[in-house]
Amino acid sequence: MIITSQFDSGNIRVIQATDPQNIKLAINPDNGSEFYQWFHFKLQSTKFVEHKLVITDLEKSAYPDGWPGYQAVASYDREEWFRVETSFHDNNLTIDFVPEYDSVYFAYFTPYSYERHQDFISAAQMSFDCELRHIGFTLDKRDMSLLVIGEEAEGKNKIWVTARQHPGESMAEWLVEGLVRRLLDEDDGVAKKLLEDNVFYVIPNMNPDGSARGHLRTNAVGTNLNREWKNPSEDKSPEVLYTLQAMDKYGVDMFLDIHGDEALPYNFVAGCEGNPNYNARLEALETRFKEALLLATPEFQDVFGYAKDAPGTGNTAIAANAVGHRFDCLSYTVEMPFKDNDNLPDPAYGWSAPRCQQFGEDLLIAIRAVSASLR
Repeated sequence: MIITSQFDSGNIRVIQATDPQNIKLAINPDNGSEFYQWFHFKLQSTKFVEHKLVITDLEKSAYPDGWPGYQAVASYDREEWFRVETSFHDNNLTIDFVPEYDSVYFAYFTPYSYERHQDFISAAQMSFDCELRHIGFTLDKRDMSLLVIGEEAEGKNKIWVTARQHPGESMAEWLVEGLVRRLLDEDDGVAKKLLEDNVFYVIPNMNPDGSARGHLRTNAVGTNLNREWKNPSEDKSPEVLYTLQAMDKYGVDMFLDIHGDEALPYNFVAGCEGNPNYNARLEALETRFKEALLLATPEFQDVFGYAKDAPGTGNTAIAANAVGHRFDCLSYTVEMPFKDNDNLPDPAYGWSAPRCQQFGEDLLIAIRAVSASLR
């Protein structure tokens, strides 16, 4: 029996693996921090034998409330990822599984590999409407890649979309892939109308170092990028520094920062009502965006989400608040579940990569609903 995580985004520590019925594992913290929750590993063992894999010591994980009701994902071919029987008791997560093939992969959510990231941005640049720009290097010397979609011209809105500040939230890049795919579809009417009056600036992966290292929440040196937007630095958070420099250069009229939430089994958005400059215009834009998204897809809801900040109490070190305040623009954090969408449950796949991609496509409908009123 072999258990390994020595591959892109892999993360697991083997405590005991001699008996298929008594496998004990633990999750390694992000380098330089105490955050841990993301796991991704391969089991190679005897087919058609029941295996009990126990991931231990989760009381100090980043989000203990994320484990109850959670079902792990597994794949034989690393293409189709399905939910497997999972239970949580006494701070341990137990996966009960009978493999049908020699090896099987398990993960916290469907992984989005750095290789797929490279394929994605390379394919996108081949569209007539897309340009791939380099805005800087990460601490591990990976590219910070920006997709510019649409023809830049005076008077056009600049709409920014960023994803995966928290690298373990791989659903964010799956969403962006769907959004960009539709935006570059020359036969799609919504995309064509949007590109007449808007330019999209898309960073599919804000944290490629953490993604490759198998981190949940931080970059190569343990920095939570979504707390760095007030004072980013080259030594701790160059990813945010270079993004803000690009935003200052090109301008921002709307911003969506894409994330995943460990505990809440819903898709929702978090706005900037706590910002000092929040006003009736921004509130009306937020409302119009949400109303359009509710009509566009039943995957979205506006009942469950984060508590709203009191006026003037917003944390402007967080991306959506920082950008919304800096550029006086509509700015949202978009959250998706690690679990399933309880409003539309799917026992076999849960909230999945294909559903993320479709949600990304649907976001364009809501963006179009507000784009004419952004300024």
